[in-house]
Amino acid sequence: MKRVIYGTFALLVFTAIANAEWFQFRGPGGQGVSVAKNVPLEWGLKKGVAWKKKLPGKGWSSPVIGEGKIVITVSRQEGEKVSLGVVALDVGSGEVVWTQDLFTPEATEVRKRHSKNGLASATPYLEQGVAYVHFGHMGTAALRLNDGEVLWKKVVQYPPVHGTGSSPVVADGKMIFNADGASDPMIVALDQKKGELAWKTPREQKVKKTFSFGTPLVIEVEGRMQVISQASGKVAAYDPANGKEIWKVLYGEGYSVVPRPVYANEMLYVATGFDRSSLLAIRPKGAAGDVTKSHVVFKEDRYIPKTPSFVEKGGYLYLVDDTGSLTCRDGKSGEMKWREKIPGNFSSSPVLVGDKLYLATEDGVAYVATVSPEGCEIAFELEMEERILASPALIDGALFLRSEEHLWKIGG
Repeated sequence: MKRVIYGTFALLVFTAIANAEWFQFRGPGGQGVSVAKNVPLEWGLKKGVAWKKKLPGKGWSSPVIGEGKIVITVSRQEGEKVSLGVVALDVGSGEVVWTQDLFTPEATEVRKRHSKNGLASATPYLEQGVAYVHFGHMGTAALRLNDGEVLWKKVVQYPPVHGTGSSPVVADGKMIFNADGASDPMIVALDQKKGELAWKTPREQKVKKTFSFGTPLVIEVEGRMQVISQASGKVAAYDPANGKEIWKVLYGEGYSVVPRPVYANEMLYVATGFDRSSLLAIRPKGAAGDVTKSHVVFKEDRYIPKTPSFVEKGGYLYLVDDTGSLTCRDGKSGEMKWREKIPGNFSSSPVLVGDKLYLATEDGVAYVATVSPEGCEIAFELEMEERILASPALIDGALFLRSEEHLWKIGG
């Protein structure tokens, strides 16, 4: 009975929030699928733009939205001094409501990052008036959403490779994030209220390259909450109460994993990272221990993204790989239904609203594509004049895009 009540309550809360707010990486369900209404289908550099604001700092974290505010993380540099912090803007006007500086990492901490990566790449998580923000090995914090007051700060140290990119999630009273660096990779949980270490679980998977950048996904399987977390060489489910591993699937030496898992059709879909990415479909029901040989439904190797996450709707997956191959696959069999080549390279993850897929290239070209299992048609294209690596955010009537120097509100 308790599980039924929990599931019903979670569904009601999700339904209420899904229509109004975008509180984590890839939206309310963390899957890149939105139910927002009246989202603009076309715009110009000025036409249809409610506002365009120059940001007081750099970063590739995606915008999150809640309680009338847009929250992003930023880094600022003056000479040798680097400051990491948070900015909140008003949804209606785009004006800065508050800013908060949090961490000042040493020069040695900020140098170890990929050329495409910034110092503020992890997307915040909003819940019950609190913004949870993460800068990897450089620090983690919780702030009051209303005014930016710092509730707690914590530094969990680990040796980074190429910087950080894993965004946090909140589950079972804990803030949970991946910490997969050059050695001793792990998944970490902090107490949501106090920031104290709740648990940390080593990956215990021997691979040549231990670094990865995935974002966990919280799902419910047979009435039990599971935190799905990918690392180099494996994807595993963890119990949020104590961090114990429930099940795992191994995928060899796959490393530098970025795309967030997708859960649909009673299956979990994951991409396995570099050097060549594969798409695995895993059935988590009844899984316990190593289920590599028993619970993998299919594996596909062509046109699978290494960086962008993907979406699912109506039993079909829509994926764009790093070089612009947009494909549709049957979610039950993995069969590819069609492939469309879009010019450009992609790091930003697409968002689906109805049959409209919103995408943006690294060079800053925004697309809206009409997609279905039957095919794809590019409905809109615009050069936005700045690089885009962050993923879109949507609410009723408006689309938010973070480019290299600006935050855009389109429509609304």
